[in-house]
Amino acid sequence: MTDPSMHRVEAAPPPAATRRAVYFISDSTGITAETLGSALLVNFPAIEFARRTIPFVDTVDGAHQVVAEIRAADAARMSPLVFTTVKHPRLRGIIEDSGAVVIDLLAGHLAQLESALGATASPALGQYHGVGDMHRYLARMRAVEYAIEHDDGQSGRALDIADVIVIAPSRCGKTPTTMYLALQYGLLVANYPLTDDDYPTVSLPRTVAAYRDRCFGLTTTPLRLSQVRHERRPSSRYASLEQCTLELRRAEDLYRRNGVPFLNSATRSVEEMSAVIMQTMKLRA
Repeated sequence: MTDPSMHRVEAAPPPAATRRAVYFISDSTGITAETLGSALLVNFPAIEFARRTIPFVDTVDGAHQVVAEIRAADAARMSPLVFTTVKHPRLRGIIEDSGAVVIDLLAGHLAQLESALGATASPALGQYHGVGDMHRYLARMRAVEYAIEHDDGQSGRALDIADVIVIAPSRCGKTPTTMYLALQYGLLVANYPLTDDDYPTVSLPRTVAAYRDRCFGLTTTPLRLSQVRHERRPSSRYASLEQCTLELRRAEDLYRRNGVPFLNSATRSVEEMSAVIMQTMKLRA
């Protein structure tokens, strides 16, 4: 009798996840290239991207070094994607000769602006994230100092000048959101953690109660909060699903009773949360 296993056809293994090398290259900090490039890549959720940001590519030698790295990556996988905000034509030309798919995020827009304004763009490098307007720069630095002082309820001083006070249970995203609003927009932002000591109560904690109209709440899902807390304190009551569920339910009840707007941070980026906060609180952009 023939052994049926001799004729068994093994199922082909599932294809490996598509992985594409992506470079964000800039003659300045790389923030603009990374932000704009990432905004485009988010439209392709089925593709896995290996991202690398390379700032301060402002010399011919630097551009050639970047090209060598790109070509090495090209030999190992599909042709890399390059998002660039390098401004100097010679440096751009070197990068475009890398063999990668190069997406210039500025060239076409600069040409349009030159045409509309009847002026030629400055050839100076690295202007996109320079100090520029000194007043705005100093305002951002002041806001960062304020955010550090008022992180996690460390200080109740000068809350009367806060643009917004972010309140939430621990590990819901208060600090990253606070710092982003401060550094990106120069807003004075404090954040306050809701802990067991703040309950039971009908009103907001005493430290922030007088500033209810400036408060904005964050929440998340119990499972997500438990996962994040387990990274910090594994197998603790603090990280248990039961404790996370309790804290989130109490926080949301507190927000509703006091008319505090809030959002769920579980699936939102810091940029998205900041945009919602600014729009809801009618803060300046």
